[in-house]
Amino acid sequence: MATLGKKYRAAAAKVDTNRLYPAPEAVELVKQTSYSKFDGTVDVAVRLGVDPRHADQVVRGTVILPHGTGKSVRVLVIAQGDRAKDAEAAGADFVGVEYLQKLKDGWLECDVIVATPDVMGQLGALGRVLGPRGLMPNPKAGTVTMDVAKAVKEIKAGKIEFRVDKTGNVHAPIGKVSFSGAQLAENLQAFLETIVKAKPSAAKGTYLRGASISSTMGPGIKLDTAEFR
Repeated sequence: MATLGKKYRAAAAKVDTNRLYPAPEAVELVKQTSYSKFDGTVDVAVRLGVDPRHADQVVRGTVILPHGTGKSVRVLVIAQGDRAKDAEAAGADFVGVEYLQKLKDGWLECDVIVATPDVMGQLGALGRVLGPRGLMPNPKAGTVTMDVAKAVKEIKAGKIEFRVDKTGNVHAPIGKVSFSGAQLAENLQAFLETIVKAKPSAAKGTYLRGASISSTMGPGIKLDTAEFR
């Protein structure tokens, strides 16, 4: 643990905590301050001026990152007939209504679940299991749909879902440390632009209050978000 602490301190020393970094500089710094032996994930955290306790101030949505997340996403599609065939052709990892029973039995070897509207009644009974894990399909996220092929293709291409937490923050992965600075900057811009567009009409005062990015185990780097406000 002492070695990790030393590496973290060395990385953190490169970051000026009193400065707001422009996106291109911030992503280069996040690459420089990553010291993990594996290809770490780059995460963005955004602090919003909303009160999520009020339904009309909940910020949620989806964004297709131009360069994806760098992570292989396992997609389960619960559908039957032609829709199941469409899902398989689109590259879904798991397909079929038989997975309803597998989920009930505790199977959770997937990252995203897409479902057709006709099976949502059965899936609803699994809300306590799927909800906390962020696996419950939702029409607003495009994961409850008849066009399962489109949903699978978008998810595989880098579509991610975001939702504000109880403290008014939104967290999301925007790529890997191995991405180029330009790729990370473009993913970051796409994410922040989507967050701004998702501003609830009921939100008062400053909406985008702050943002930072960091790599797995690396220090946080504050972003200059002036251009997005």
